[in-house]
Amino acid sequence: MTLWPKSVRSHVKTGHDREIIAAYPFRSAAPTSLWASLIDGASQNLAFAGYTNYFLWQQHPRLGARLKAKADAGARIRFLVGDPESDVTRKREEVEGAPLTVSTRIKITLDALEKMGECRGVEARFSDQHIALSVFQFDDQMLVTPHIASLLGDESPMLHLRRLEDDGLYDRFAGHVTALWESGRPVEL
Repeated sequence: MTLWPKSVRSHVKTGHDREIIAAYPFRSAAPTSLWASLIDGASQNLAFAGYTNYFLWQQHPRLGARLKAKADAGARIRFLVGDPESDVTRKREEVEGAPLTVSTRIKITLDALEKMGECRGVEARFSDQHIALSVFQFDDQMLVTPHIASLLGDESPMLHLRRLEDDGLYDRFAGHVTALWESGRPVEL
């Protein structure tokens, strides 16, 4: 016999989906304050495995200084971006047909990382294997965006996850980022 009233029982997750904190129909529907709280709250491991990551620099004032301070305090910060000169990037630009091209958006991130200067604990690598999936990791939480067909990343859905079990959703996506990172090519900043 359960002690929870029916109204509460319907809100308690017990399966694998309990790692899903929230779901958004569009990445852009998540409040900027969510991103800020995840970035500012993480202290050990931050991974930005979005193909361009450019929107971060536009939406978060002083992001470079904030990340540099985290790295100085011992955090590991990784950026995984697409190669602006690759065939994958060129093909994606054709699909999107957007004036702000994929390669330009990648270069915005590379420029912002370069402006941070030499910073122990901040690394970047190129990978073209994550063109259809962005994963942003903040210690034990992450934001995951599966990109839909020809839509831009901010138009695709997003899940907010929290790690609660071994080999759950969080671990599966974290493993994906690790595999991409290990096979990626270093970016010279």
